[in-house]
Amino acid sequence: MFLRRKNKSARGVGYSYWSLCETYRTARGPRQRVVASLGKLADAEAAGLAQGWGDLSALLSGAPAPAPKPAAAPDLPELAPPPPAAAPPPAWEQVDVRGVRVERTRDFGEVYLGLALWRRLKLDELLATLLPAGRETVDWGRVAALLTIARFCAQRSELGIAEHWYNTTALDDLLGVAPALVNDDRLYRALDQLGEHKDALCTHLMERYRQWFGVRFEFLLYDVTSTFFEGQAARNDQAQRGYSRDQRPDCKQVCIGLVCTPEGLPLSFEVFPGNRADVTTVEEIVTSMETKYGAAERIWVMDRGMVSEANIAFLRARQARYLVGTPKSWLRHHEATLLEQSDWHQVQDGLEVRLVAHPDGEAGEKYVLCRSAARAEKERAMLQRQSDGLTAALVKIDAWLSRTPQTDLEAVGRRIGRALGKYPAAAAIVQARVQCDSAGRAAGLQIASDLAAGQKAHRQKGAYLLRTNCEETDPAQLWRWYIQLVQAEAAFRTAKSDLGLRPIYHQLEDRVQAHILVCFLALALWRTLEQWMHAKGLGTCARQLLKNVAGIKSMDVLLPVKRGELTTELRLRVVATPEPETAQLLAHLGLRLPKGPKEIANVVPKTGG
Repeated sequence: MFLRRKNKSARGVGYSYWSLCETYRTARGPRQRVVASLGKLADAEAAGLAQGWGDLSALLSGAPAPAPKPAAAPDLPELAPPPPAAAPPPAWEQVDVRGVRVERTRDFGEVYLGLALWRRLKLDELLATLLPAGRETVDWGRVAALLTIARFCAQRSELGIAEHWYNTTALDDLLGVAPALVNDDRLYRALDQLGEHKDALCTHLMERYRQWFGVRFEFLLYDVTSTFFEGQAARNDQAQRGYSRDQRPDCKQVCIGLVCTPEGLPLSFEVFPGNRADVTTVEEIVTSMETKYGAAERIWVMDRGMVSEANIAFLRARQARYLVGTPKSWLRHHEATLLEQSDWHQVQDGLEVRLVAHPDGEAGEKYVLCRSAARAEKERAMLQRQSDGLTAALVKIDAWLSRTPQTDLEAVGRRIGRALGKYPAAAAIVQARVQCDSAGRAAGLQIASDLAAGQKAHRQKGAYLLRTNCEETDPAQLWRWYIQLVQAEAAFRTAKSDLGLRPIYHQLEDRVQAHILVCFLALALWRTLEQWMHAKGLGTCARQLLKNVAGIKSMDVLLPVKRGELTTELRLRVVATPEPETAQLLAHLGLRLPKGPKEIANVVPKTGG
């Protein structure tokens, strides 16, 4: 067995193509055949580079390998390699095919893509400025990249990264950080370093969105969510019990206010105590954004949970424009309009909008009344489930009273109240009256439905009201602007389900803030990938692309070679060839995987023979 190198040229660019070959006998004499193709390798690397896989950019660019610099991480290959120098003569090696084996198979595709996004956003350059290299063994910028990419790919805790995940990936090759240097203490200290630069990171991301995608910031979407703690977080004043969107009222939580673009690109966030009402966060968020980016004309888009007359007055006082939802109670002013069949603008199948007068005749404001057939059907089904549930609960109470009449009427009232509280939407429709026997004991319930209340509720199903001071008068356009809020909601879903925002295991406030910042940066990578895919005509399903590239592995191929009387092992580090579909996706994005093997300088002498 031996290694064969053929020198080829494509479009004026020369390269070496390596193959594993063997000699065999035929009737016509000895012949040679290819056992395995090892791929292309730039001529400058033909003799093998002693620096290892850490010099990935040099390997793929055709440039000579630079001297190792502990504080600098290699760049990902983005540009075509320059023409190589004159090719050296072919190098031949005898290989014992029986001893060929594969070692260190590791995940490559996801971390490679995550690092490509990190560097496309130039976060490495920013952190090199914000966190200049000091006496630490590994600069904080690379550790921050490690934390963010781990969140982007695997949603692991700092301890899980250090003890389990990092060794299974090729990040040590790509970042130039040996696994022995990655421990939970270093990761926790990196969180402390990173958390101090939240505002600078947000400002930088905003500028990169503008440069890369041409994003305009005419609309800012604002929404609030919550995430809960594992543990008591006794020393964190922000950890409080409040309304849980995660259905964990038993746990302490914090609230997170997120500002993003209509494309879903995250711009900024604030962390609030877990018992903070959504409506009380608006002034702080608006003031913070205007302090950072100026009070330029933009439209704030928020759902009805953010709306109060005080907030509207605050926005008007700052001459800000707004497009917001309104409380359901405001629909009562427009019940007659909902029944009208004229002057409606159809936005899409089953959705109509129209301008309506301000209930109080407020100058400078307009209202958009919307009615959705699909939303109405969904809300009717939800109301029916609530009604059925409440009726069943009241029937149980009635059966209990029939068996055991109760003298404590207050206790009976409390039990009925708990049932009404469990099904609040049906409380106005299903009514219960306590019936007493001759001794004055509660002996049953009279359960009835309020037909008028039910009809009123059904009229309002699928309807909602928007409020704005924008100059736009087309109700369909105003609705399209408002519906962009789904991007903020989708961002929260991504952060929670795909990026592991919840639960929070950190207990200290600063660490919690830093954890949320890392999730925010991972969300920026995720949403940037979606925009990148969209710009290249590849849709916006980042999850599917990550699933595709997850199959790309890096591995070490060990080739027993004979040099004179000495048998040694030639270790070549390679990246597996992706599936054609995945290769095409990466090509559309302009991302190029390593094409050739890399010789690793760890040749181990073996017994001669």
